[in-house]
Amino acid sequence: MPELPEVQTTVTGLQKKITDLTITNLWSNSFSMAYVNRNNHKNKDYFVKLQQKVTGKNIIGVTRRGKHILIILSSGETLVIHMKMTGHLMHGVYEYIPRVSASQNVYAAWGPWIPKIKDSPLSDPYNRHIRTMFTLQNKEGKESHLAFCDSRKFGTIELFSANDLQQKIGKLGPEPLEPSFTFKVFKEVLSKKRSGYIKSVLLDQTVLVGVGNIYSDEALHLAHILPTRDVTSLSETERNKLYQSIRQVLTSGIHFGGDSMSDYRNVDGERGTFQGKHLVYLRTGKSCVKKDCSGIIEKKTIGGRSGHYCPLCQK
Repeated sequence: MPELPEVQTTVTGLQKKITDLTITNLWSNSFSMAYVNRNNHKNKDYFVKLQQKVTGKNIIGVTRRGKHILIILSSGETLVIHMKMTGHLMHGVYEYIPRVSASQNVYAAWGPWIPKIKDSPLSDPYNRHIRTMFTLQNKEGKESHLAFCDSRKFGTIELFSANDLQQKIGKLGPEPLEPSFTFKVFKEVLSKKRSGYIKSVLLDQTVLVGVGNIYSDEALHLAHILPTRDVTSLSETERNKLYQSIRQVLTSGIHFGGDSMSDYRNVDGERGTFQGKHLVYLRTGKSCVKKDCSGIIEKKTIGGRSGHYCPLCQK
């Protein structure tokens, strides 16, 4: 699942690509009867209203709250996109082909939307699962597209007024990379949890936003803390190490353009490179990278989620 670094990388790209563009059309094939009466784009009735409301609106800004991408429209409303497990957003120029024949080789499995430049990163096979497409236009009338690629169809697109948006994101925890997120704040949010595995606590978006499986494993290893430790057992020194480690790994994740071990790609369709910097995540059975440590990375289910750690240098 895209975490804070992947979402921030996407937002930074979108700010450069789609700000000041106008939405001229919205297409989707994500409809499901499982989403009837739900307020997101997979409900066909909701989608029709969404399409009517966003068409003709200018995009005046793109920002982020936790793992949510916020596209601010000239109407005062905000599109909220959550990429969930396998989603990512891309900007480029596409062509719509209702029926793709097998004679088109690699593009036969793509569906109706195909990138016009066939040898660009947008042609990566991981970019072919386009479920929703925004058609955009600049002031000169030049057309481009914002594609939502989501192989497992878990991602969501919703439209909120200012008041409804606050209800949607108001209960989220603090942003770990904001200057206001001090060690004092970190201790305060941890103190709200009377018990629980520290791994599970870090994944709780009401405690801290943007941290998921990858970066929690990496931060806990960097701080030399076992993911199965109870949050209440951490000393002041350990909490401080963890605070610093969280900020370090998230900053590193952004620096390397996110983690593309799985589906994630940036707005140009390119892979991030943080997967080459893993200390423990998905390194089960491999040697610990810490100097003078002879540990072998293990994997364990913790609170319903997988956790990767070194049993020797993490205590």
